[in-house]
Order: sequence, then C-alpha cells, then structure tokens
Amino acid sequence: MDTLQERWARLAPHAELVTPAGRGPFPTVVLFHGCGGVRAHIHAYARAAAAAGWAALVVDSFAARGWSRRLAQFVVCTGLIFRGRRRAGDVLAALLGARRMPIVDPGRLVVAGWSHGAWAIMDLWAQPLARRGEVRLADADRGSLDGVIGGFLAYPYVGIASTSGAGRPWPRPLRLLSIVPRRDHMASVRRHLRALSAAVAAGSEVSIWSVDATHAFDEPGLAHRLFTYDEDLGAEAIRRFQAFLRSL
Repeated sequence: MDTLQERWARLAPHAELVTPAGRGPFPTVVLFHGCGGVRAHIHAYARAAAAAGWAALVVDSFAARGWSRRLAQFVVCTGLIFRGRRRAGDVLAALLGARRMPIVDPGRLVVAGWSHGAWAIMDLWAQPLARRGEVRLADADRGSLDGVIGGFLAYPYVGIASTSGAGRPWPRPLRLLSIVPRRDHMASVRRHLRALSAAVAAGSEVSIWSVDATHAFDEPGLAHRLFTYDEDLGAEAIRRFQAFLRSL
C-alpha cells in the first residue's frame, strides 16, 4: 500500500501543468480524467482554466500505472478494477503534490473530474480520512483537503459501488458545480440528485446544470447512441467550468 508521498511520486511524471501568463502563485485546478484516459477535451478544459487566470494540473492515473487506453476500457470502464474509492488516493496525493509547487497557491485549489474522475473525487470527500489505509493509502489520515475551495463534477459515475450513490452525508462540505446529463445511461437524474444530496447534507453549496445530452457529451469524436459528442453543449460546458473558476 502506497504512502501519500509514494503515490505522488508515481503520478508526478505523468502530471502536466498548464499555467497562465505571469509568475504566480496561481489558483490551481487539478483535473482527473474519465475511464477513457486523458483525451483532447481534458486539455481544452485546462487551457480554458489558464485563460481564466488559473493553473491546471492534468493528472494521468493510467499512464502512472502503465495502462493503455484499451486496457482501461476493458478493466476500468467495466468496474473490474480501480474503482472510485481506490482512485480517491490519487486525488489526495495529487493535492499534496500541487501544494508543494511554488507556482501553486495552496489556499485556492479546485478539483475537477469527468465520469470516473468525478467518482474518485466524490468518494474521497465521503471518507473521514481518520485512519490509516483509507482510500488505499498507508497514511491517508495524514492527507489534507485544506485549501480546496471547489469541485467541478462532469457527469460523475454514481452507480453501483459509488460511496455517494447511497446518499450518505459527507463528513465535510465542498462548493460544487455538477453537470447532470438527462440522457446519461449510467444513472438517472434521480440517481444523480440522490448522490449529490450527500454533499448537500454536509452543507455544500451545489449548483447543477441539467443538460439534454448523453454521458461524455463534451468529448470530441464520440458518435454512439450512448455517448454522443455535442459541439455546442461541449463548448457551453467549458464556458460554465471557466465561469465557475472565476466565481471562486
């Protein structure tokens, strides 16, 4: 079982930092991809963050483990391995790594996740972080969520094995913007709202964009009945992400 430092040491070579012009330190958003890996739309969001004056740290959880996109599609997207609570350790370790970067303002951090990445964020916030071994980290009780002022959740996975899916209150609040597609085959709108109620019960300020779209609608190149790219709605999602950062 990794320590926080060991986990960050694995992730760091596969984390890309995008910064705005200037010397910093900058408020920073840490981005966690979906089960398809780091795709073009994740980089588009990172560039949008930089345009809004934020640094963006894109963390590739799969490259850090030597997993190809094809492998991840078979074993991660199907839920066989690397579920949200396990990946939550990546989120906690990446926050540790971000705080140590001189260009990052450790008091103004945001976590952003797409599908599987949003699942990991929600599962992390659902944990008390009071004992060793939580989120599969030997020293999880030493982890810190200090300085995290917001979370962006794009069509989070909230189905079977999601800690928040049961609606159990989180131990701590977080200001959130969540995108809820009304044609998400992985979860109904009611299921999304039930999961988000876990954040509301903790005192979180939660904003929801309910959109007539499928899961992963903001990812260019998808043209399937269950996953369909919508260029206009994808652009609107990036605009709302950018506006959320500017509001913090």
